[in-house]
Amino acid sequence: MISSMMAFTALAIDLMLPAFDDIRVSFDLGTGSSETARIVTVFFLGMAIGQLFFGPLADRFGRKRTLYVSVAVYTFGAVVAALVPSFGMMLVSRFVWGVGAAGARVVAVAIVRDRFEGVVMAKAMSQIMAVFVIVPIAAPLLGAAIITVAPWRATFWACGLFALVVSVWSLRLRETLEPANRRELRPRLIASGYWEVARTPVTFGYTVATIFIQAVFTSYIASVELIVAEVYDRDAQFPYIFGGVALFFGAAALINGRVVENLGINTVVRRALVTLMPLLALLAFITAVSDGRPNFWLFMPLLGLTFAMFMFLMPNLNSAAMEPVGHIAGSASALTGSVRIAGGALLGGLFAEAVDNTVTPLVIGAVAMTSIAIVCILSVWRRQGIEFVPRPIPVVDPA
Repeated sequence: MISSMMAFTALAIDLMLPAFDDIRVSFDLGTGSSETARIVTVFFLGMAIGQLFFGPLADRFGRKRTLYVSVAVYTFGAVVAALVPSFGMMLVSRFVWGVGAAGARVVAVAIVRDRFEGVVMAKAMSQIMAVFVIVPIAAPLLGAAIITVAPWRATFWACGLFALVVSVWSLRLRETLEPANRRELRPRLIASGYWEVARTPVTFGYTVATIFIQAVFTSYIASVELIVAEVYDRDAQFPYIFGGVALFFGAAALINGRVVENLGINTVVRRALVTLMPLLALLAFITAVSDGRPNFWLFMPLLGLTFAMFMFLMPNLNSAAMEPVGHIAGSASALTGSVRIAGGALLGGLFAEAVDNTVTPLVIGAVAMTSIAIVCILSVWRRQGIEFVPRPIPVVDPA
């Protein structure tokens, strides 16, 4: 059920990716236009702002009531987006749609934090993500199937229907917010909660790191359709290619859920970083030597492996960021998610719109943003006295 709530976002994006060409035609954007990337980035901006409102609501009125409000906004945005006559109005409705998706995300993370913490929360989030990743694999295929038998706007109607089904399913969910943790809905109290989250060093540092990781994801999602169609001339194969890369995400999330409980968050993150750095270097090398058009069968699997390493970072860093602020889980989830998604959308959107007939902007963005994220993680560890290369445990002579 939590995976389905988290899937509101992925479905609203991935289901419509195969329709980008039809959208360009409908709104006279021009063949190969990168303006369609704004459909993704505007949605993320709506999510970012929406979380700031839904977080306090979740801490005051409970998780379930907040979920139902978010479903109403989400469905409204989807329906309006399916009916608008212009691209500008679509962007506005996509923003509203993103606001609705924000509530479902806040509620999902808050419910998990209500039930778990620390390593156990990281394991739970990884298991949720492993189920959730079915959406990026299946949604483009479903979207392509829908637009073969119906207008591309039908993909938007499908998202609204999915949200309504999940809201009915959630009726069996018990309220997880303890009465003692309910917070008054007063501006000063809300501000103090956000301030507490912002001045918690671990939460702040890991959240900044995830901004840059989110930026890489955003740039990929917003530009992958154009890369597959224009750089590799494989537009008919797009749903299968997108789903194939998503398989790497799912496998990594599943493995992370199994190993993080035994190894601990810091060890898993450390090993992911050690693997990620040479992958990024190789990605940059093959892009540079091929003038931005590397071999498809080399580039896409390498990209999938790189994103798989992110799945060892994102759920673990999110869980570590939430651990010190569990008593205000709704507000903490809202603020950290809002900052991460807004920053990721703005930074990722810049690189996505720069993509034309090469993958160079995407790769430059991935290398630069990941490097900054690594610096942020190491800064948090230095503050906590955690070493990137642990010192060996000294052997004590029994004599």
